[in-house]
Amino acid sequence: MQSRWVDRDATAAVDRYATSGVAPDVALRVYTTRLLGSDPALVLHGGGNTSLKTRMRDLAGDEVEVLCVKGTGADMATIEPAGMVAVKLDPLKTLRARADLADDDMARVQRAFLIEPSAPNPSVEFLLHAFVPHAFVDHTHANAIISLIDQPDSAKLCEEVFGGRIGLVPYVRPGFGLAKAAAATFDENPKVEGLILDKHGIFTFGASAKEAYERMIELVSRAEERLSKNRKTVFAAAALPPQVAPHEAVAPIVRGACSLKNAGGEGAHRRMIAEFRTGGAILNFVGGAELPRYGGSVVITPDYAIRTKRKPLILPAPETGKLDPFKTAAAQAVAAYVDTYKKYFESHNARVGGGKRMLDPLPRVVFVPGLGLYGLGRSAKDARIAADLAEAAVATITDAEAIGRFHTITEADDFDVEYWPMEQAKLGKTKEPPLAGQVVAITGAGGAIGAATARAFANAGAEVALLDVNLAAAEKEAKALGGAAVGIACDVTDAASVRNAFTRIAATFGGLDILVSNAGAAWQGRIGEVDEEILRKSFELNFFGHQRVAQAAVQIMLKQGTGGCLLFNVSKQAVNPGPNFGPYGLPKAATLLLVRQYAVDYGADGIRSNGVNADRIRSGLLTDDFIKERAKARGVSEKDYMSGNLLQREVTADDVAQAFLHQALELKTTGDITTVDGGNIAAALR
Repeated sequence: MQSRWVDRDATAAVDRYATSGVAPDVALRVYTTRLLGSDPALVLHGGGNTSLKTRMRDLAGDEVEVLCVKGTGADMATIEPAGMVAVKLDPLKTLRARADLADDDMARVQRAFLIEPSAPNPSVEFLLHAFVPHAFVDHTHANAIISLIDQPDSAKLCEEVFGGRIGLVPYVRPGFGLAKAAAATFDENPKVEGLILDKHGIFTFGASAKEAYERMIELVSRAEERLSKNRKTVFAAAALPPQVAPHEAVAPIVRGACSLKNAGGEGAHRRMIAEFRTGGAILNFVGGAELPRYGGSVVITPDYAIRTKRKPLILPAPETGKLDPFKTAAAQAVAAYVDTYKKYFESHNARVGGGKRMLDPLPRVVFVPGLGLYGLGRSAKDARIAADLAEAAVATITDAEAIGRFHTITEADDFDVEYWPMEQAKLGKTKEPPLAGQVVAITGAGGAIGAATARAFANAGAEVALLDVNLAAAEKEAKALGGAAVGIACDVTDAASVRNAFTRIAATFGGLDILVSNAGAAWQGRIGEVDEEILRKSFELNFFGHQRVAQAAVQIMLKQGTGGCLLFNVSKQAVNPGPNFGPYGLPKAATLLLVRQYAVDYGADGIRSNGVNADRIRSGLLTDDFIKERAKARGVSEKDYMSGNLLQREVTADDVAQAFLHQALELKTTGDITTVDGGNIAAALR
């Protein structure tokens, strides 16, 4: 590992932050924190922390000594000075004399001595930073260090690699007890350059930001050097099927199995988003004959417990052409996993005196021999975090096994971290949106109605795939949404294009829960005179296009076994045809019946099918020129045409989007057609 300190960049950071009144020592603290945080071999997803002891003025104007420490959950890779939370240092130092500090009291201490009352909570390890005297303190969960200390003989290995340069602190759960234990180890040899927390990570000290940072790099490099020596062959391969099924075929099965059926009421399944990872190292790991032994826990450092759970789900290798047995095995494996987790919770909750509330028992990491691994989460972001941590665990455990035998914290220790309120606080307490864990695909997403629908579903918590024949338009709208939204090229009149698009959705998110079939275009002409080719084009897009994407969606939904929702943009033309509009209205009438047929055929599978009959929505279909033509055909002004309804109000794309969202949330409604037209009795359905 190489130091990435650059004098020019450090000076630039000092100069840049000086314009905001930030002191040079704080600026350099931020600079090196970012260096540490941007290296995934050192820090991942809010893990690790750094601190600085300096002087600042409190709200009374008095200059006091403070500890500036990374805020809880802050990303070290992108941290700004405001993310280094300033806490009065002297009151923290006095706490060391206490024999114990309850969790509730520690949470109060986090807020009691803040210089800025509105600042975020300081890191849960703030007391450890306070109890050692050095001006600059760095802490990481470096993979190489973890590989050395997640061993039965970690003390012996640390002595071999570091000698007396670093102190070893026996494992203690993060918090007040760990801070006291670390301070006691430091007191035994105040000349040490850092501390290793067994089964946890490494701290380094320095008189300057550069010294603490470069000590971290040098000590981690020594660990990496040791890991390269005397390695043994690891992971003797288990037998695999002749041909392993591809990820996109397997993902919906895994995702469906890893759900809680009816968790929020009938039809309200608790679903997960799945992020897939593979590669040589991962395949070697998950394909090992002893996977249940060395891969039985992915908590390589305590911080992982809240993101990955202790145990991964281990599935059999999926064979091409034999996915039904795999689906059965996956369902059985998840049922066993959930049962084991419940027993784990009950046992350890009783051990600590009760009072804990069980988290959901679903796995967050899935190992599939011959294929790779999945990270699971209630959002694409959480799934990516779980996959990142699992991939880091694979690398770390591989190195640990190569020089010894992987040995992490006990199950009891794991529970104490997973259910520690101060650790759970890192995840936040915001209420989940109604479509959390669900994936929606929207066709025609580059247009007005499609884009509005994408926004509505994203705001409701769904992960969104925006499909459009115009890829640039889909990608533009996906970029505007942000997050994990993805734009995908899809021509609904081309079976291969539809197949490729839905394969990508399954590969990206693990499956699909909601389809909004919205793509369409309008053709005009008197029905007795219109060219047959025009009719065929309209039917290809406005009927068969809906059928193609609905079929593709249903195939994924049936694999998942968690129901689903098909939503179709029909049209009031299906029941209230306008003059010279037959080429558009006829296929839309067929689509209305298609809505009902899907409701009939797949209701028993929990798949709902509903439609929206909208009218006169400004969009790529209803352009300004088109509005002029239709107004002329009806003999009214353009304004009267657009608001020609009982309410005399123009209906917008956002109104249609809200109708689709409403239908997605109504779990006991199927075969429904909702009119969004401002009121048109002639188009009303009985």
